[in-house]
Amino acid sequence: MIDHDNAYGGLVDADEHGRWAFGTDFEDPLAGVDTTVPADADPVALARYCLMLGDDALIAAQRFAQWAARAPELEQEVALLNIGLDLLGQARLLLARAAAADPGCVPALPASSPVPAEDALAFFRAEREFRCVRLVEIGNGDFARTIVRSLIFSTWRLAVLERLRDSRDPVLAAVADKGAKELTYHRDHAARWTVTLGCGTTESRRRMREALEFVWPYVSELFVPAAVERTLAAAGIAVDPSAVRTEFDDILRQVLHAAELDAPEGAAAGTLAGRAGRDGVHTEALGPLLAEMQCVARAHPDGRW
Repeated sequence: MIDHDNAYGGLVDADEHGRWAFGTDFEDPLAGVDTTVPADADPVALARYCLMLGDDALIAAQRFAQWAARAPELEQEVALLNIGLDLLGQARLLLARAAAADPGCVPALPASSPVPAEDALAFFRAEREFRCVRLVEIGNGDFARTIVRSLIFSTWRLAVLERLRDSRDPVLAAVADKGAKELTYHRDHAARWTVTLGCGTTESRRRMREALEFVWPYVSELFVPAAVERTLAAAGIAVDPSAVRTEFDDILRQVLHAAELDAPEGAAAGTLAGRAGRDGVHTEALGPLLAEMQCVARAHPDGRW
């Protein structure tokens, strides 16, 4: 029964709505997990890997947050923002893991600063210090572009995190286990909208084709392993992203076929002497995003919230 005196009554039902922002189903994914770095793992390499995965989630979350009060309908605004909240939760755990593994990667702040290490990594690093893939930083564009990017990102990240569940690092395994469940919903949401828009009106189909053309050049970068990914994958700690390309292609092929759309053919986005997002080389879109995301923290570095 709906409580008409409490607008949030349906959202705080832990049995039915734990996935939503107002839900109460917020179990600590690291409860009971050994958070010490495996003895044979390079802590600096582990921290760098966690920054990569954490930055992907953090910047993607910020892009989803920009849909607040801009989505085509209220239900989709809630959906997009909750996808962003899921990714923000993943980012927080991964950035905290990076800081714990290698405190030297955390920006130096006054000793009296109340800022947690993961917040320092989010708000006080410069653009060149971020290690996200460029796919997540490009502008939202219209709803079609956001759906296409969400489909690509969630399909790729889900494939990676499903394999990361077997990581020899207990923290990465725990984060991956929780994150894979979330990304399954993200991928389903994007796939359903891809089919709806692709098989919709002439206008929605045109926009989906344009979105695919715009986003597709950033796909190949997802499967180029950084040196640290290769090293940690060989040690059973990380996942080599090139290993998920076949799965990614199979799923995208199925979804695009159902949507009566074709994957574009064209050159990949250019790099700088072979360097891209994992190396701190980004698109011009990241700077303004970081300026917006970091401005309050940088204006009040000693603030308590």
